[in-house]
Amino acid sequence: MQVTAAVARAPGADFTLETVQLDAPRPDEILVRIAAVGVCHTDLVAREGAMPFSLPAVLGHEGAGVVTEVGSAITKVAPGDRVALTFRSCGHCDRCKSGDPAYCYMMPALNYIGMRPDGAKAIRQGGEAVSSNFFGQSSFATYALAYERNVLKLPDDIPFEIAAPLGCGVQTGAGGVMLALACPQGSSLLITGGGAVGLSAVMGARIQGCGQIIVVEPHAVRRALAMELGATHVIDPAGDPDLAAAVRAILPQGVDYAFDTTGRPDTLTAIMGALAPKGVLGIVGIPPAGTPMPGDLGNVLTFGQTVRGIIEGDSDPDVFIPELIAHWRAGRLPLERLVKVFAFDQINTAIASQHHGDCVKVVLTLPDPV
Repeated sequence: MQVTAAVARAPGADFTLETVQLDAPRPDEILVRIAAVGVCHTDLVAREGAMPFSLPAVLGHEGAGVVTEVGSAITKVAPGDRVALTFRSCGHCDRCKSGDPAYCYMMPALNYIGMRPDGAKAIRQGGEAVSSNFFGQSSFATYALAYERNVLKLPDDIPFEIAAPLGCGVQTGAGGVMLALACPQGSSLLITGGGAVGLSAVMGARIQGCGQIIVVEPHAVRRALAMELGATHVIDPAGDPDLAAAVRAILPQGVDYAFDTTGRPDTLTAIMGALAPKGVLGIVGIPPAGTPMPGDLGNVLTFGQTVRGIIEGDSDPDVFIPELIAHWRAGRLPLERLVKVFAFDQINTAIASQHHGDCVKVVLTLPDPV
């Protein structure tokens, strides 16, 4: 079928809205009419060539919409179901069976390579193949193909524009604190970066009952929002360039946990100087290729510290996203405070607005088909 997609054609270039051909669903595939899709930093990283995802490509991995067609092997959803899309996993490997699908042995092949595992691309434009299947969806389009492992039904009361960011950014931030770090009540937490992932981590920390929640963020508006969402302290890195000293001015012994959304080597190094003994640093920000592990090994050994990577907040989406929806419904996860809606054809304007700090989380909405 013909669909309209935001196509990435060159690193650094704007997305262009183009008509492309999307395959009909195979037996294991689900066709979803996209109603809303979040824009995540990972989409932009992929566009810039930092992932093995060749251009031209259709990106997008925080889709939400309505099922319109299912393959013959599909039993989880049916046409007419409201769904959110998330990352794809195989469901069969040891990691998936242990409840850790974010660390699926097939994660790269199912999410990052721009094609189905058998090498076929699901999107074409004339005789040109277009990279597809980004996180098992490529949802910067009016329609997307997804799979049973990366779709989940949505209740009727959550709007698509609120549900869409649950698929990656929100579950990464909230899950990073609630699941991966599992910050206990009363613990202290440092969050570097006050974007959508960092502020989702703030809300997750408040749900966990953290005693001190320190957010480092250069934009004043986001620092103020962090305080409103539950942060106990904020730090402007321009005013406090020595991050470790600024943190220890608040907590002389250092923080129990740190959660980095920036991927900046200098920030990661500074965080290590702010960790308490037995402190844990969780990293979700994407660092430049070749970045070494942060910190001095002697200090890590002496103080028993831990550095760990976190993918998708350690979430099992079928379990955790319904929990997040329950927190949203109860007012503990006010995602409306983060989201700014743009029309799909404003994708480049929306990305620029988010980059400049004018909004926290961009969600693109798509009109119903005529």
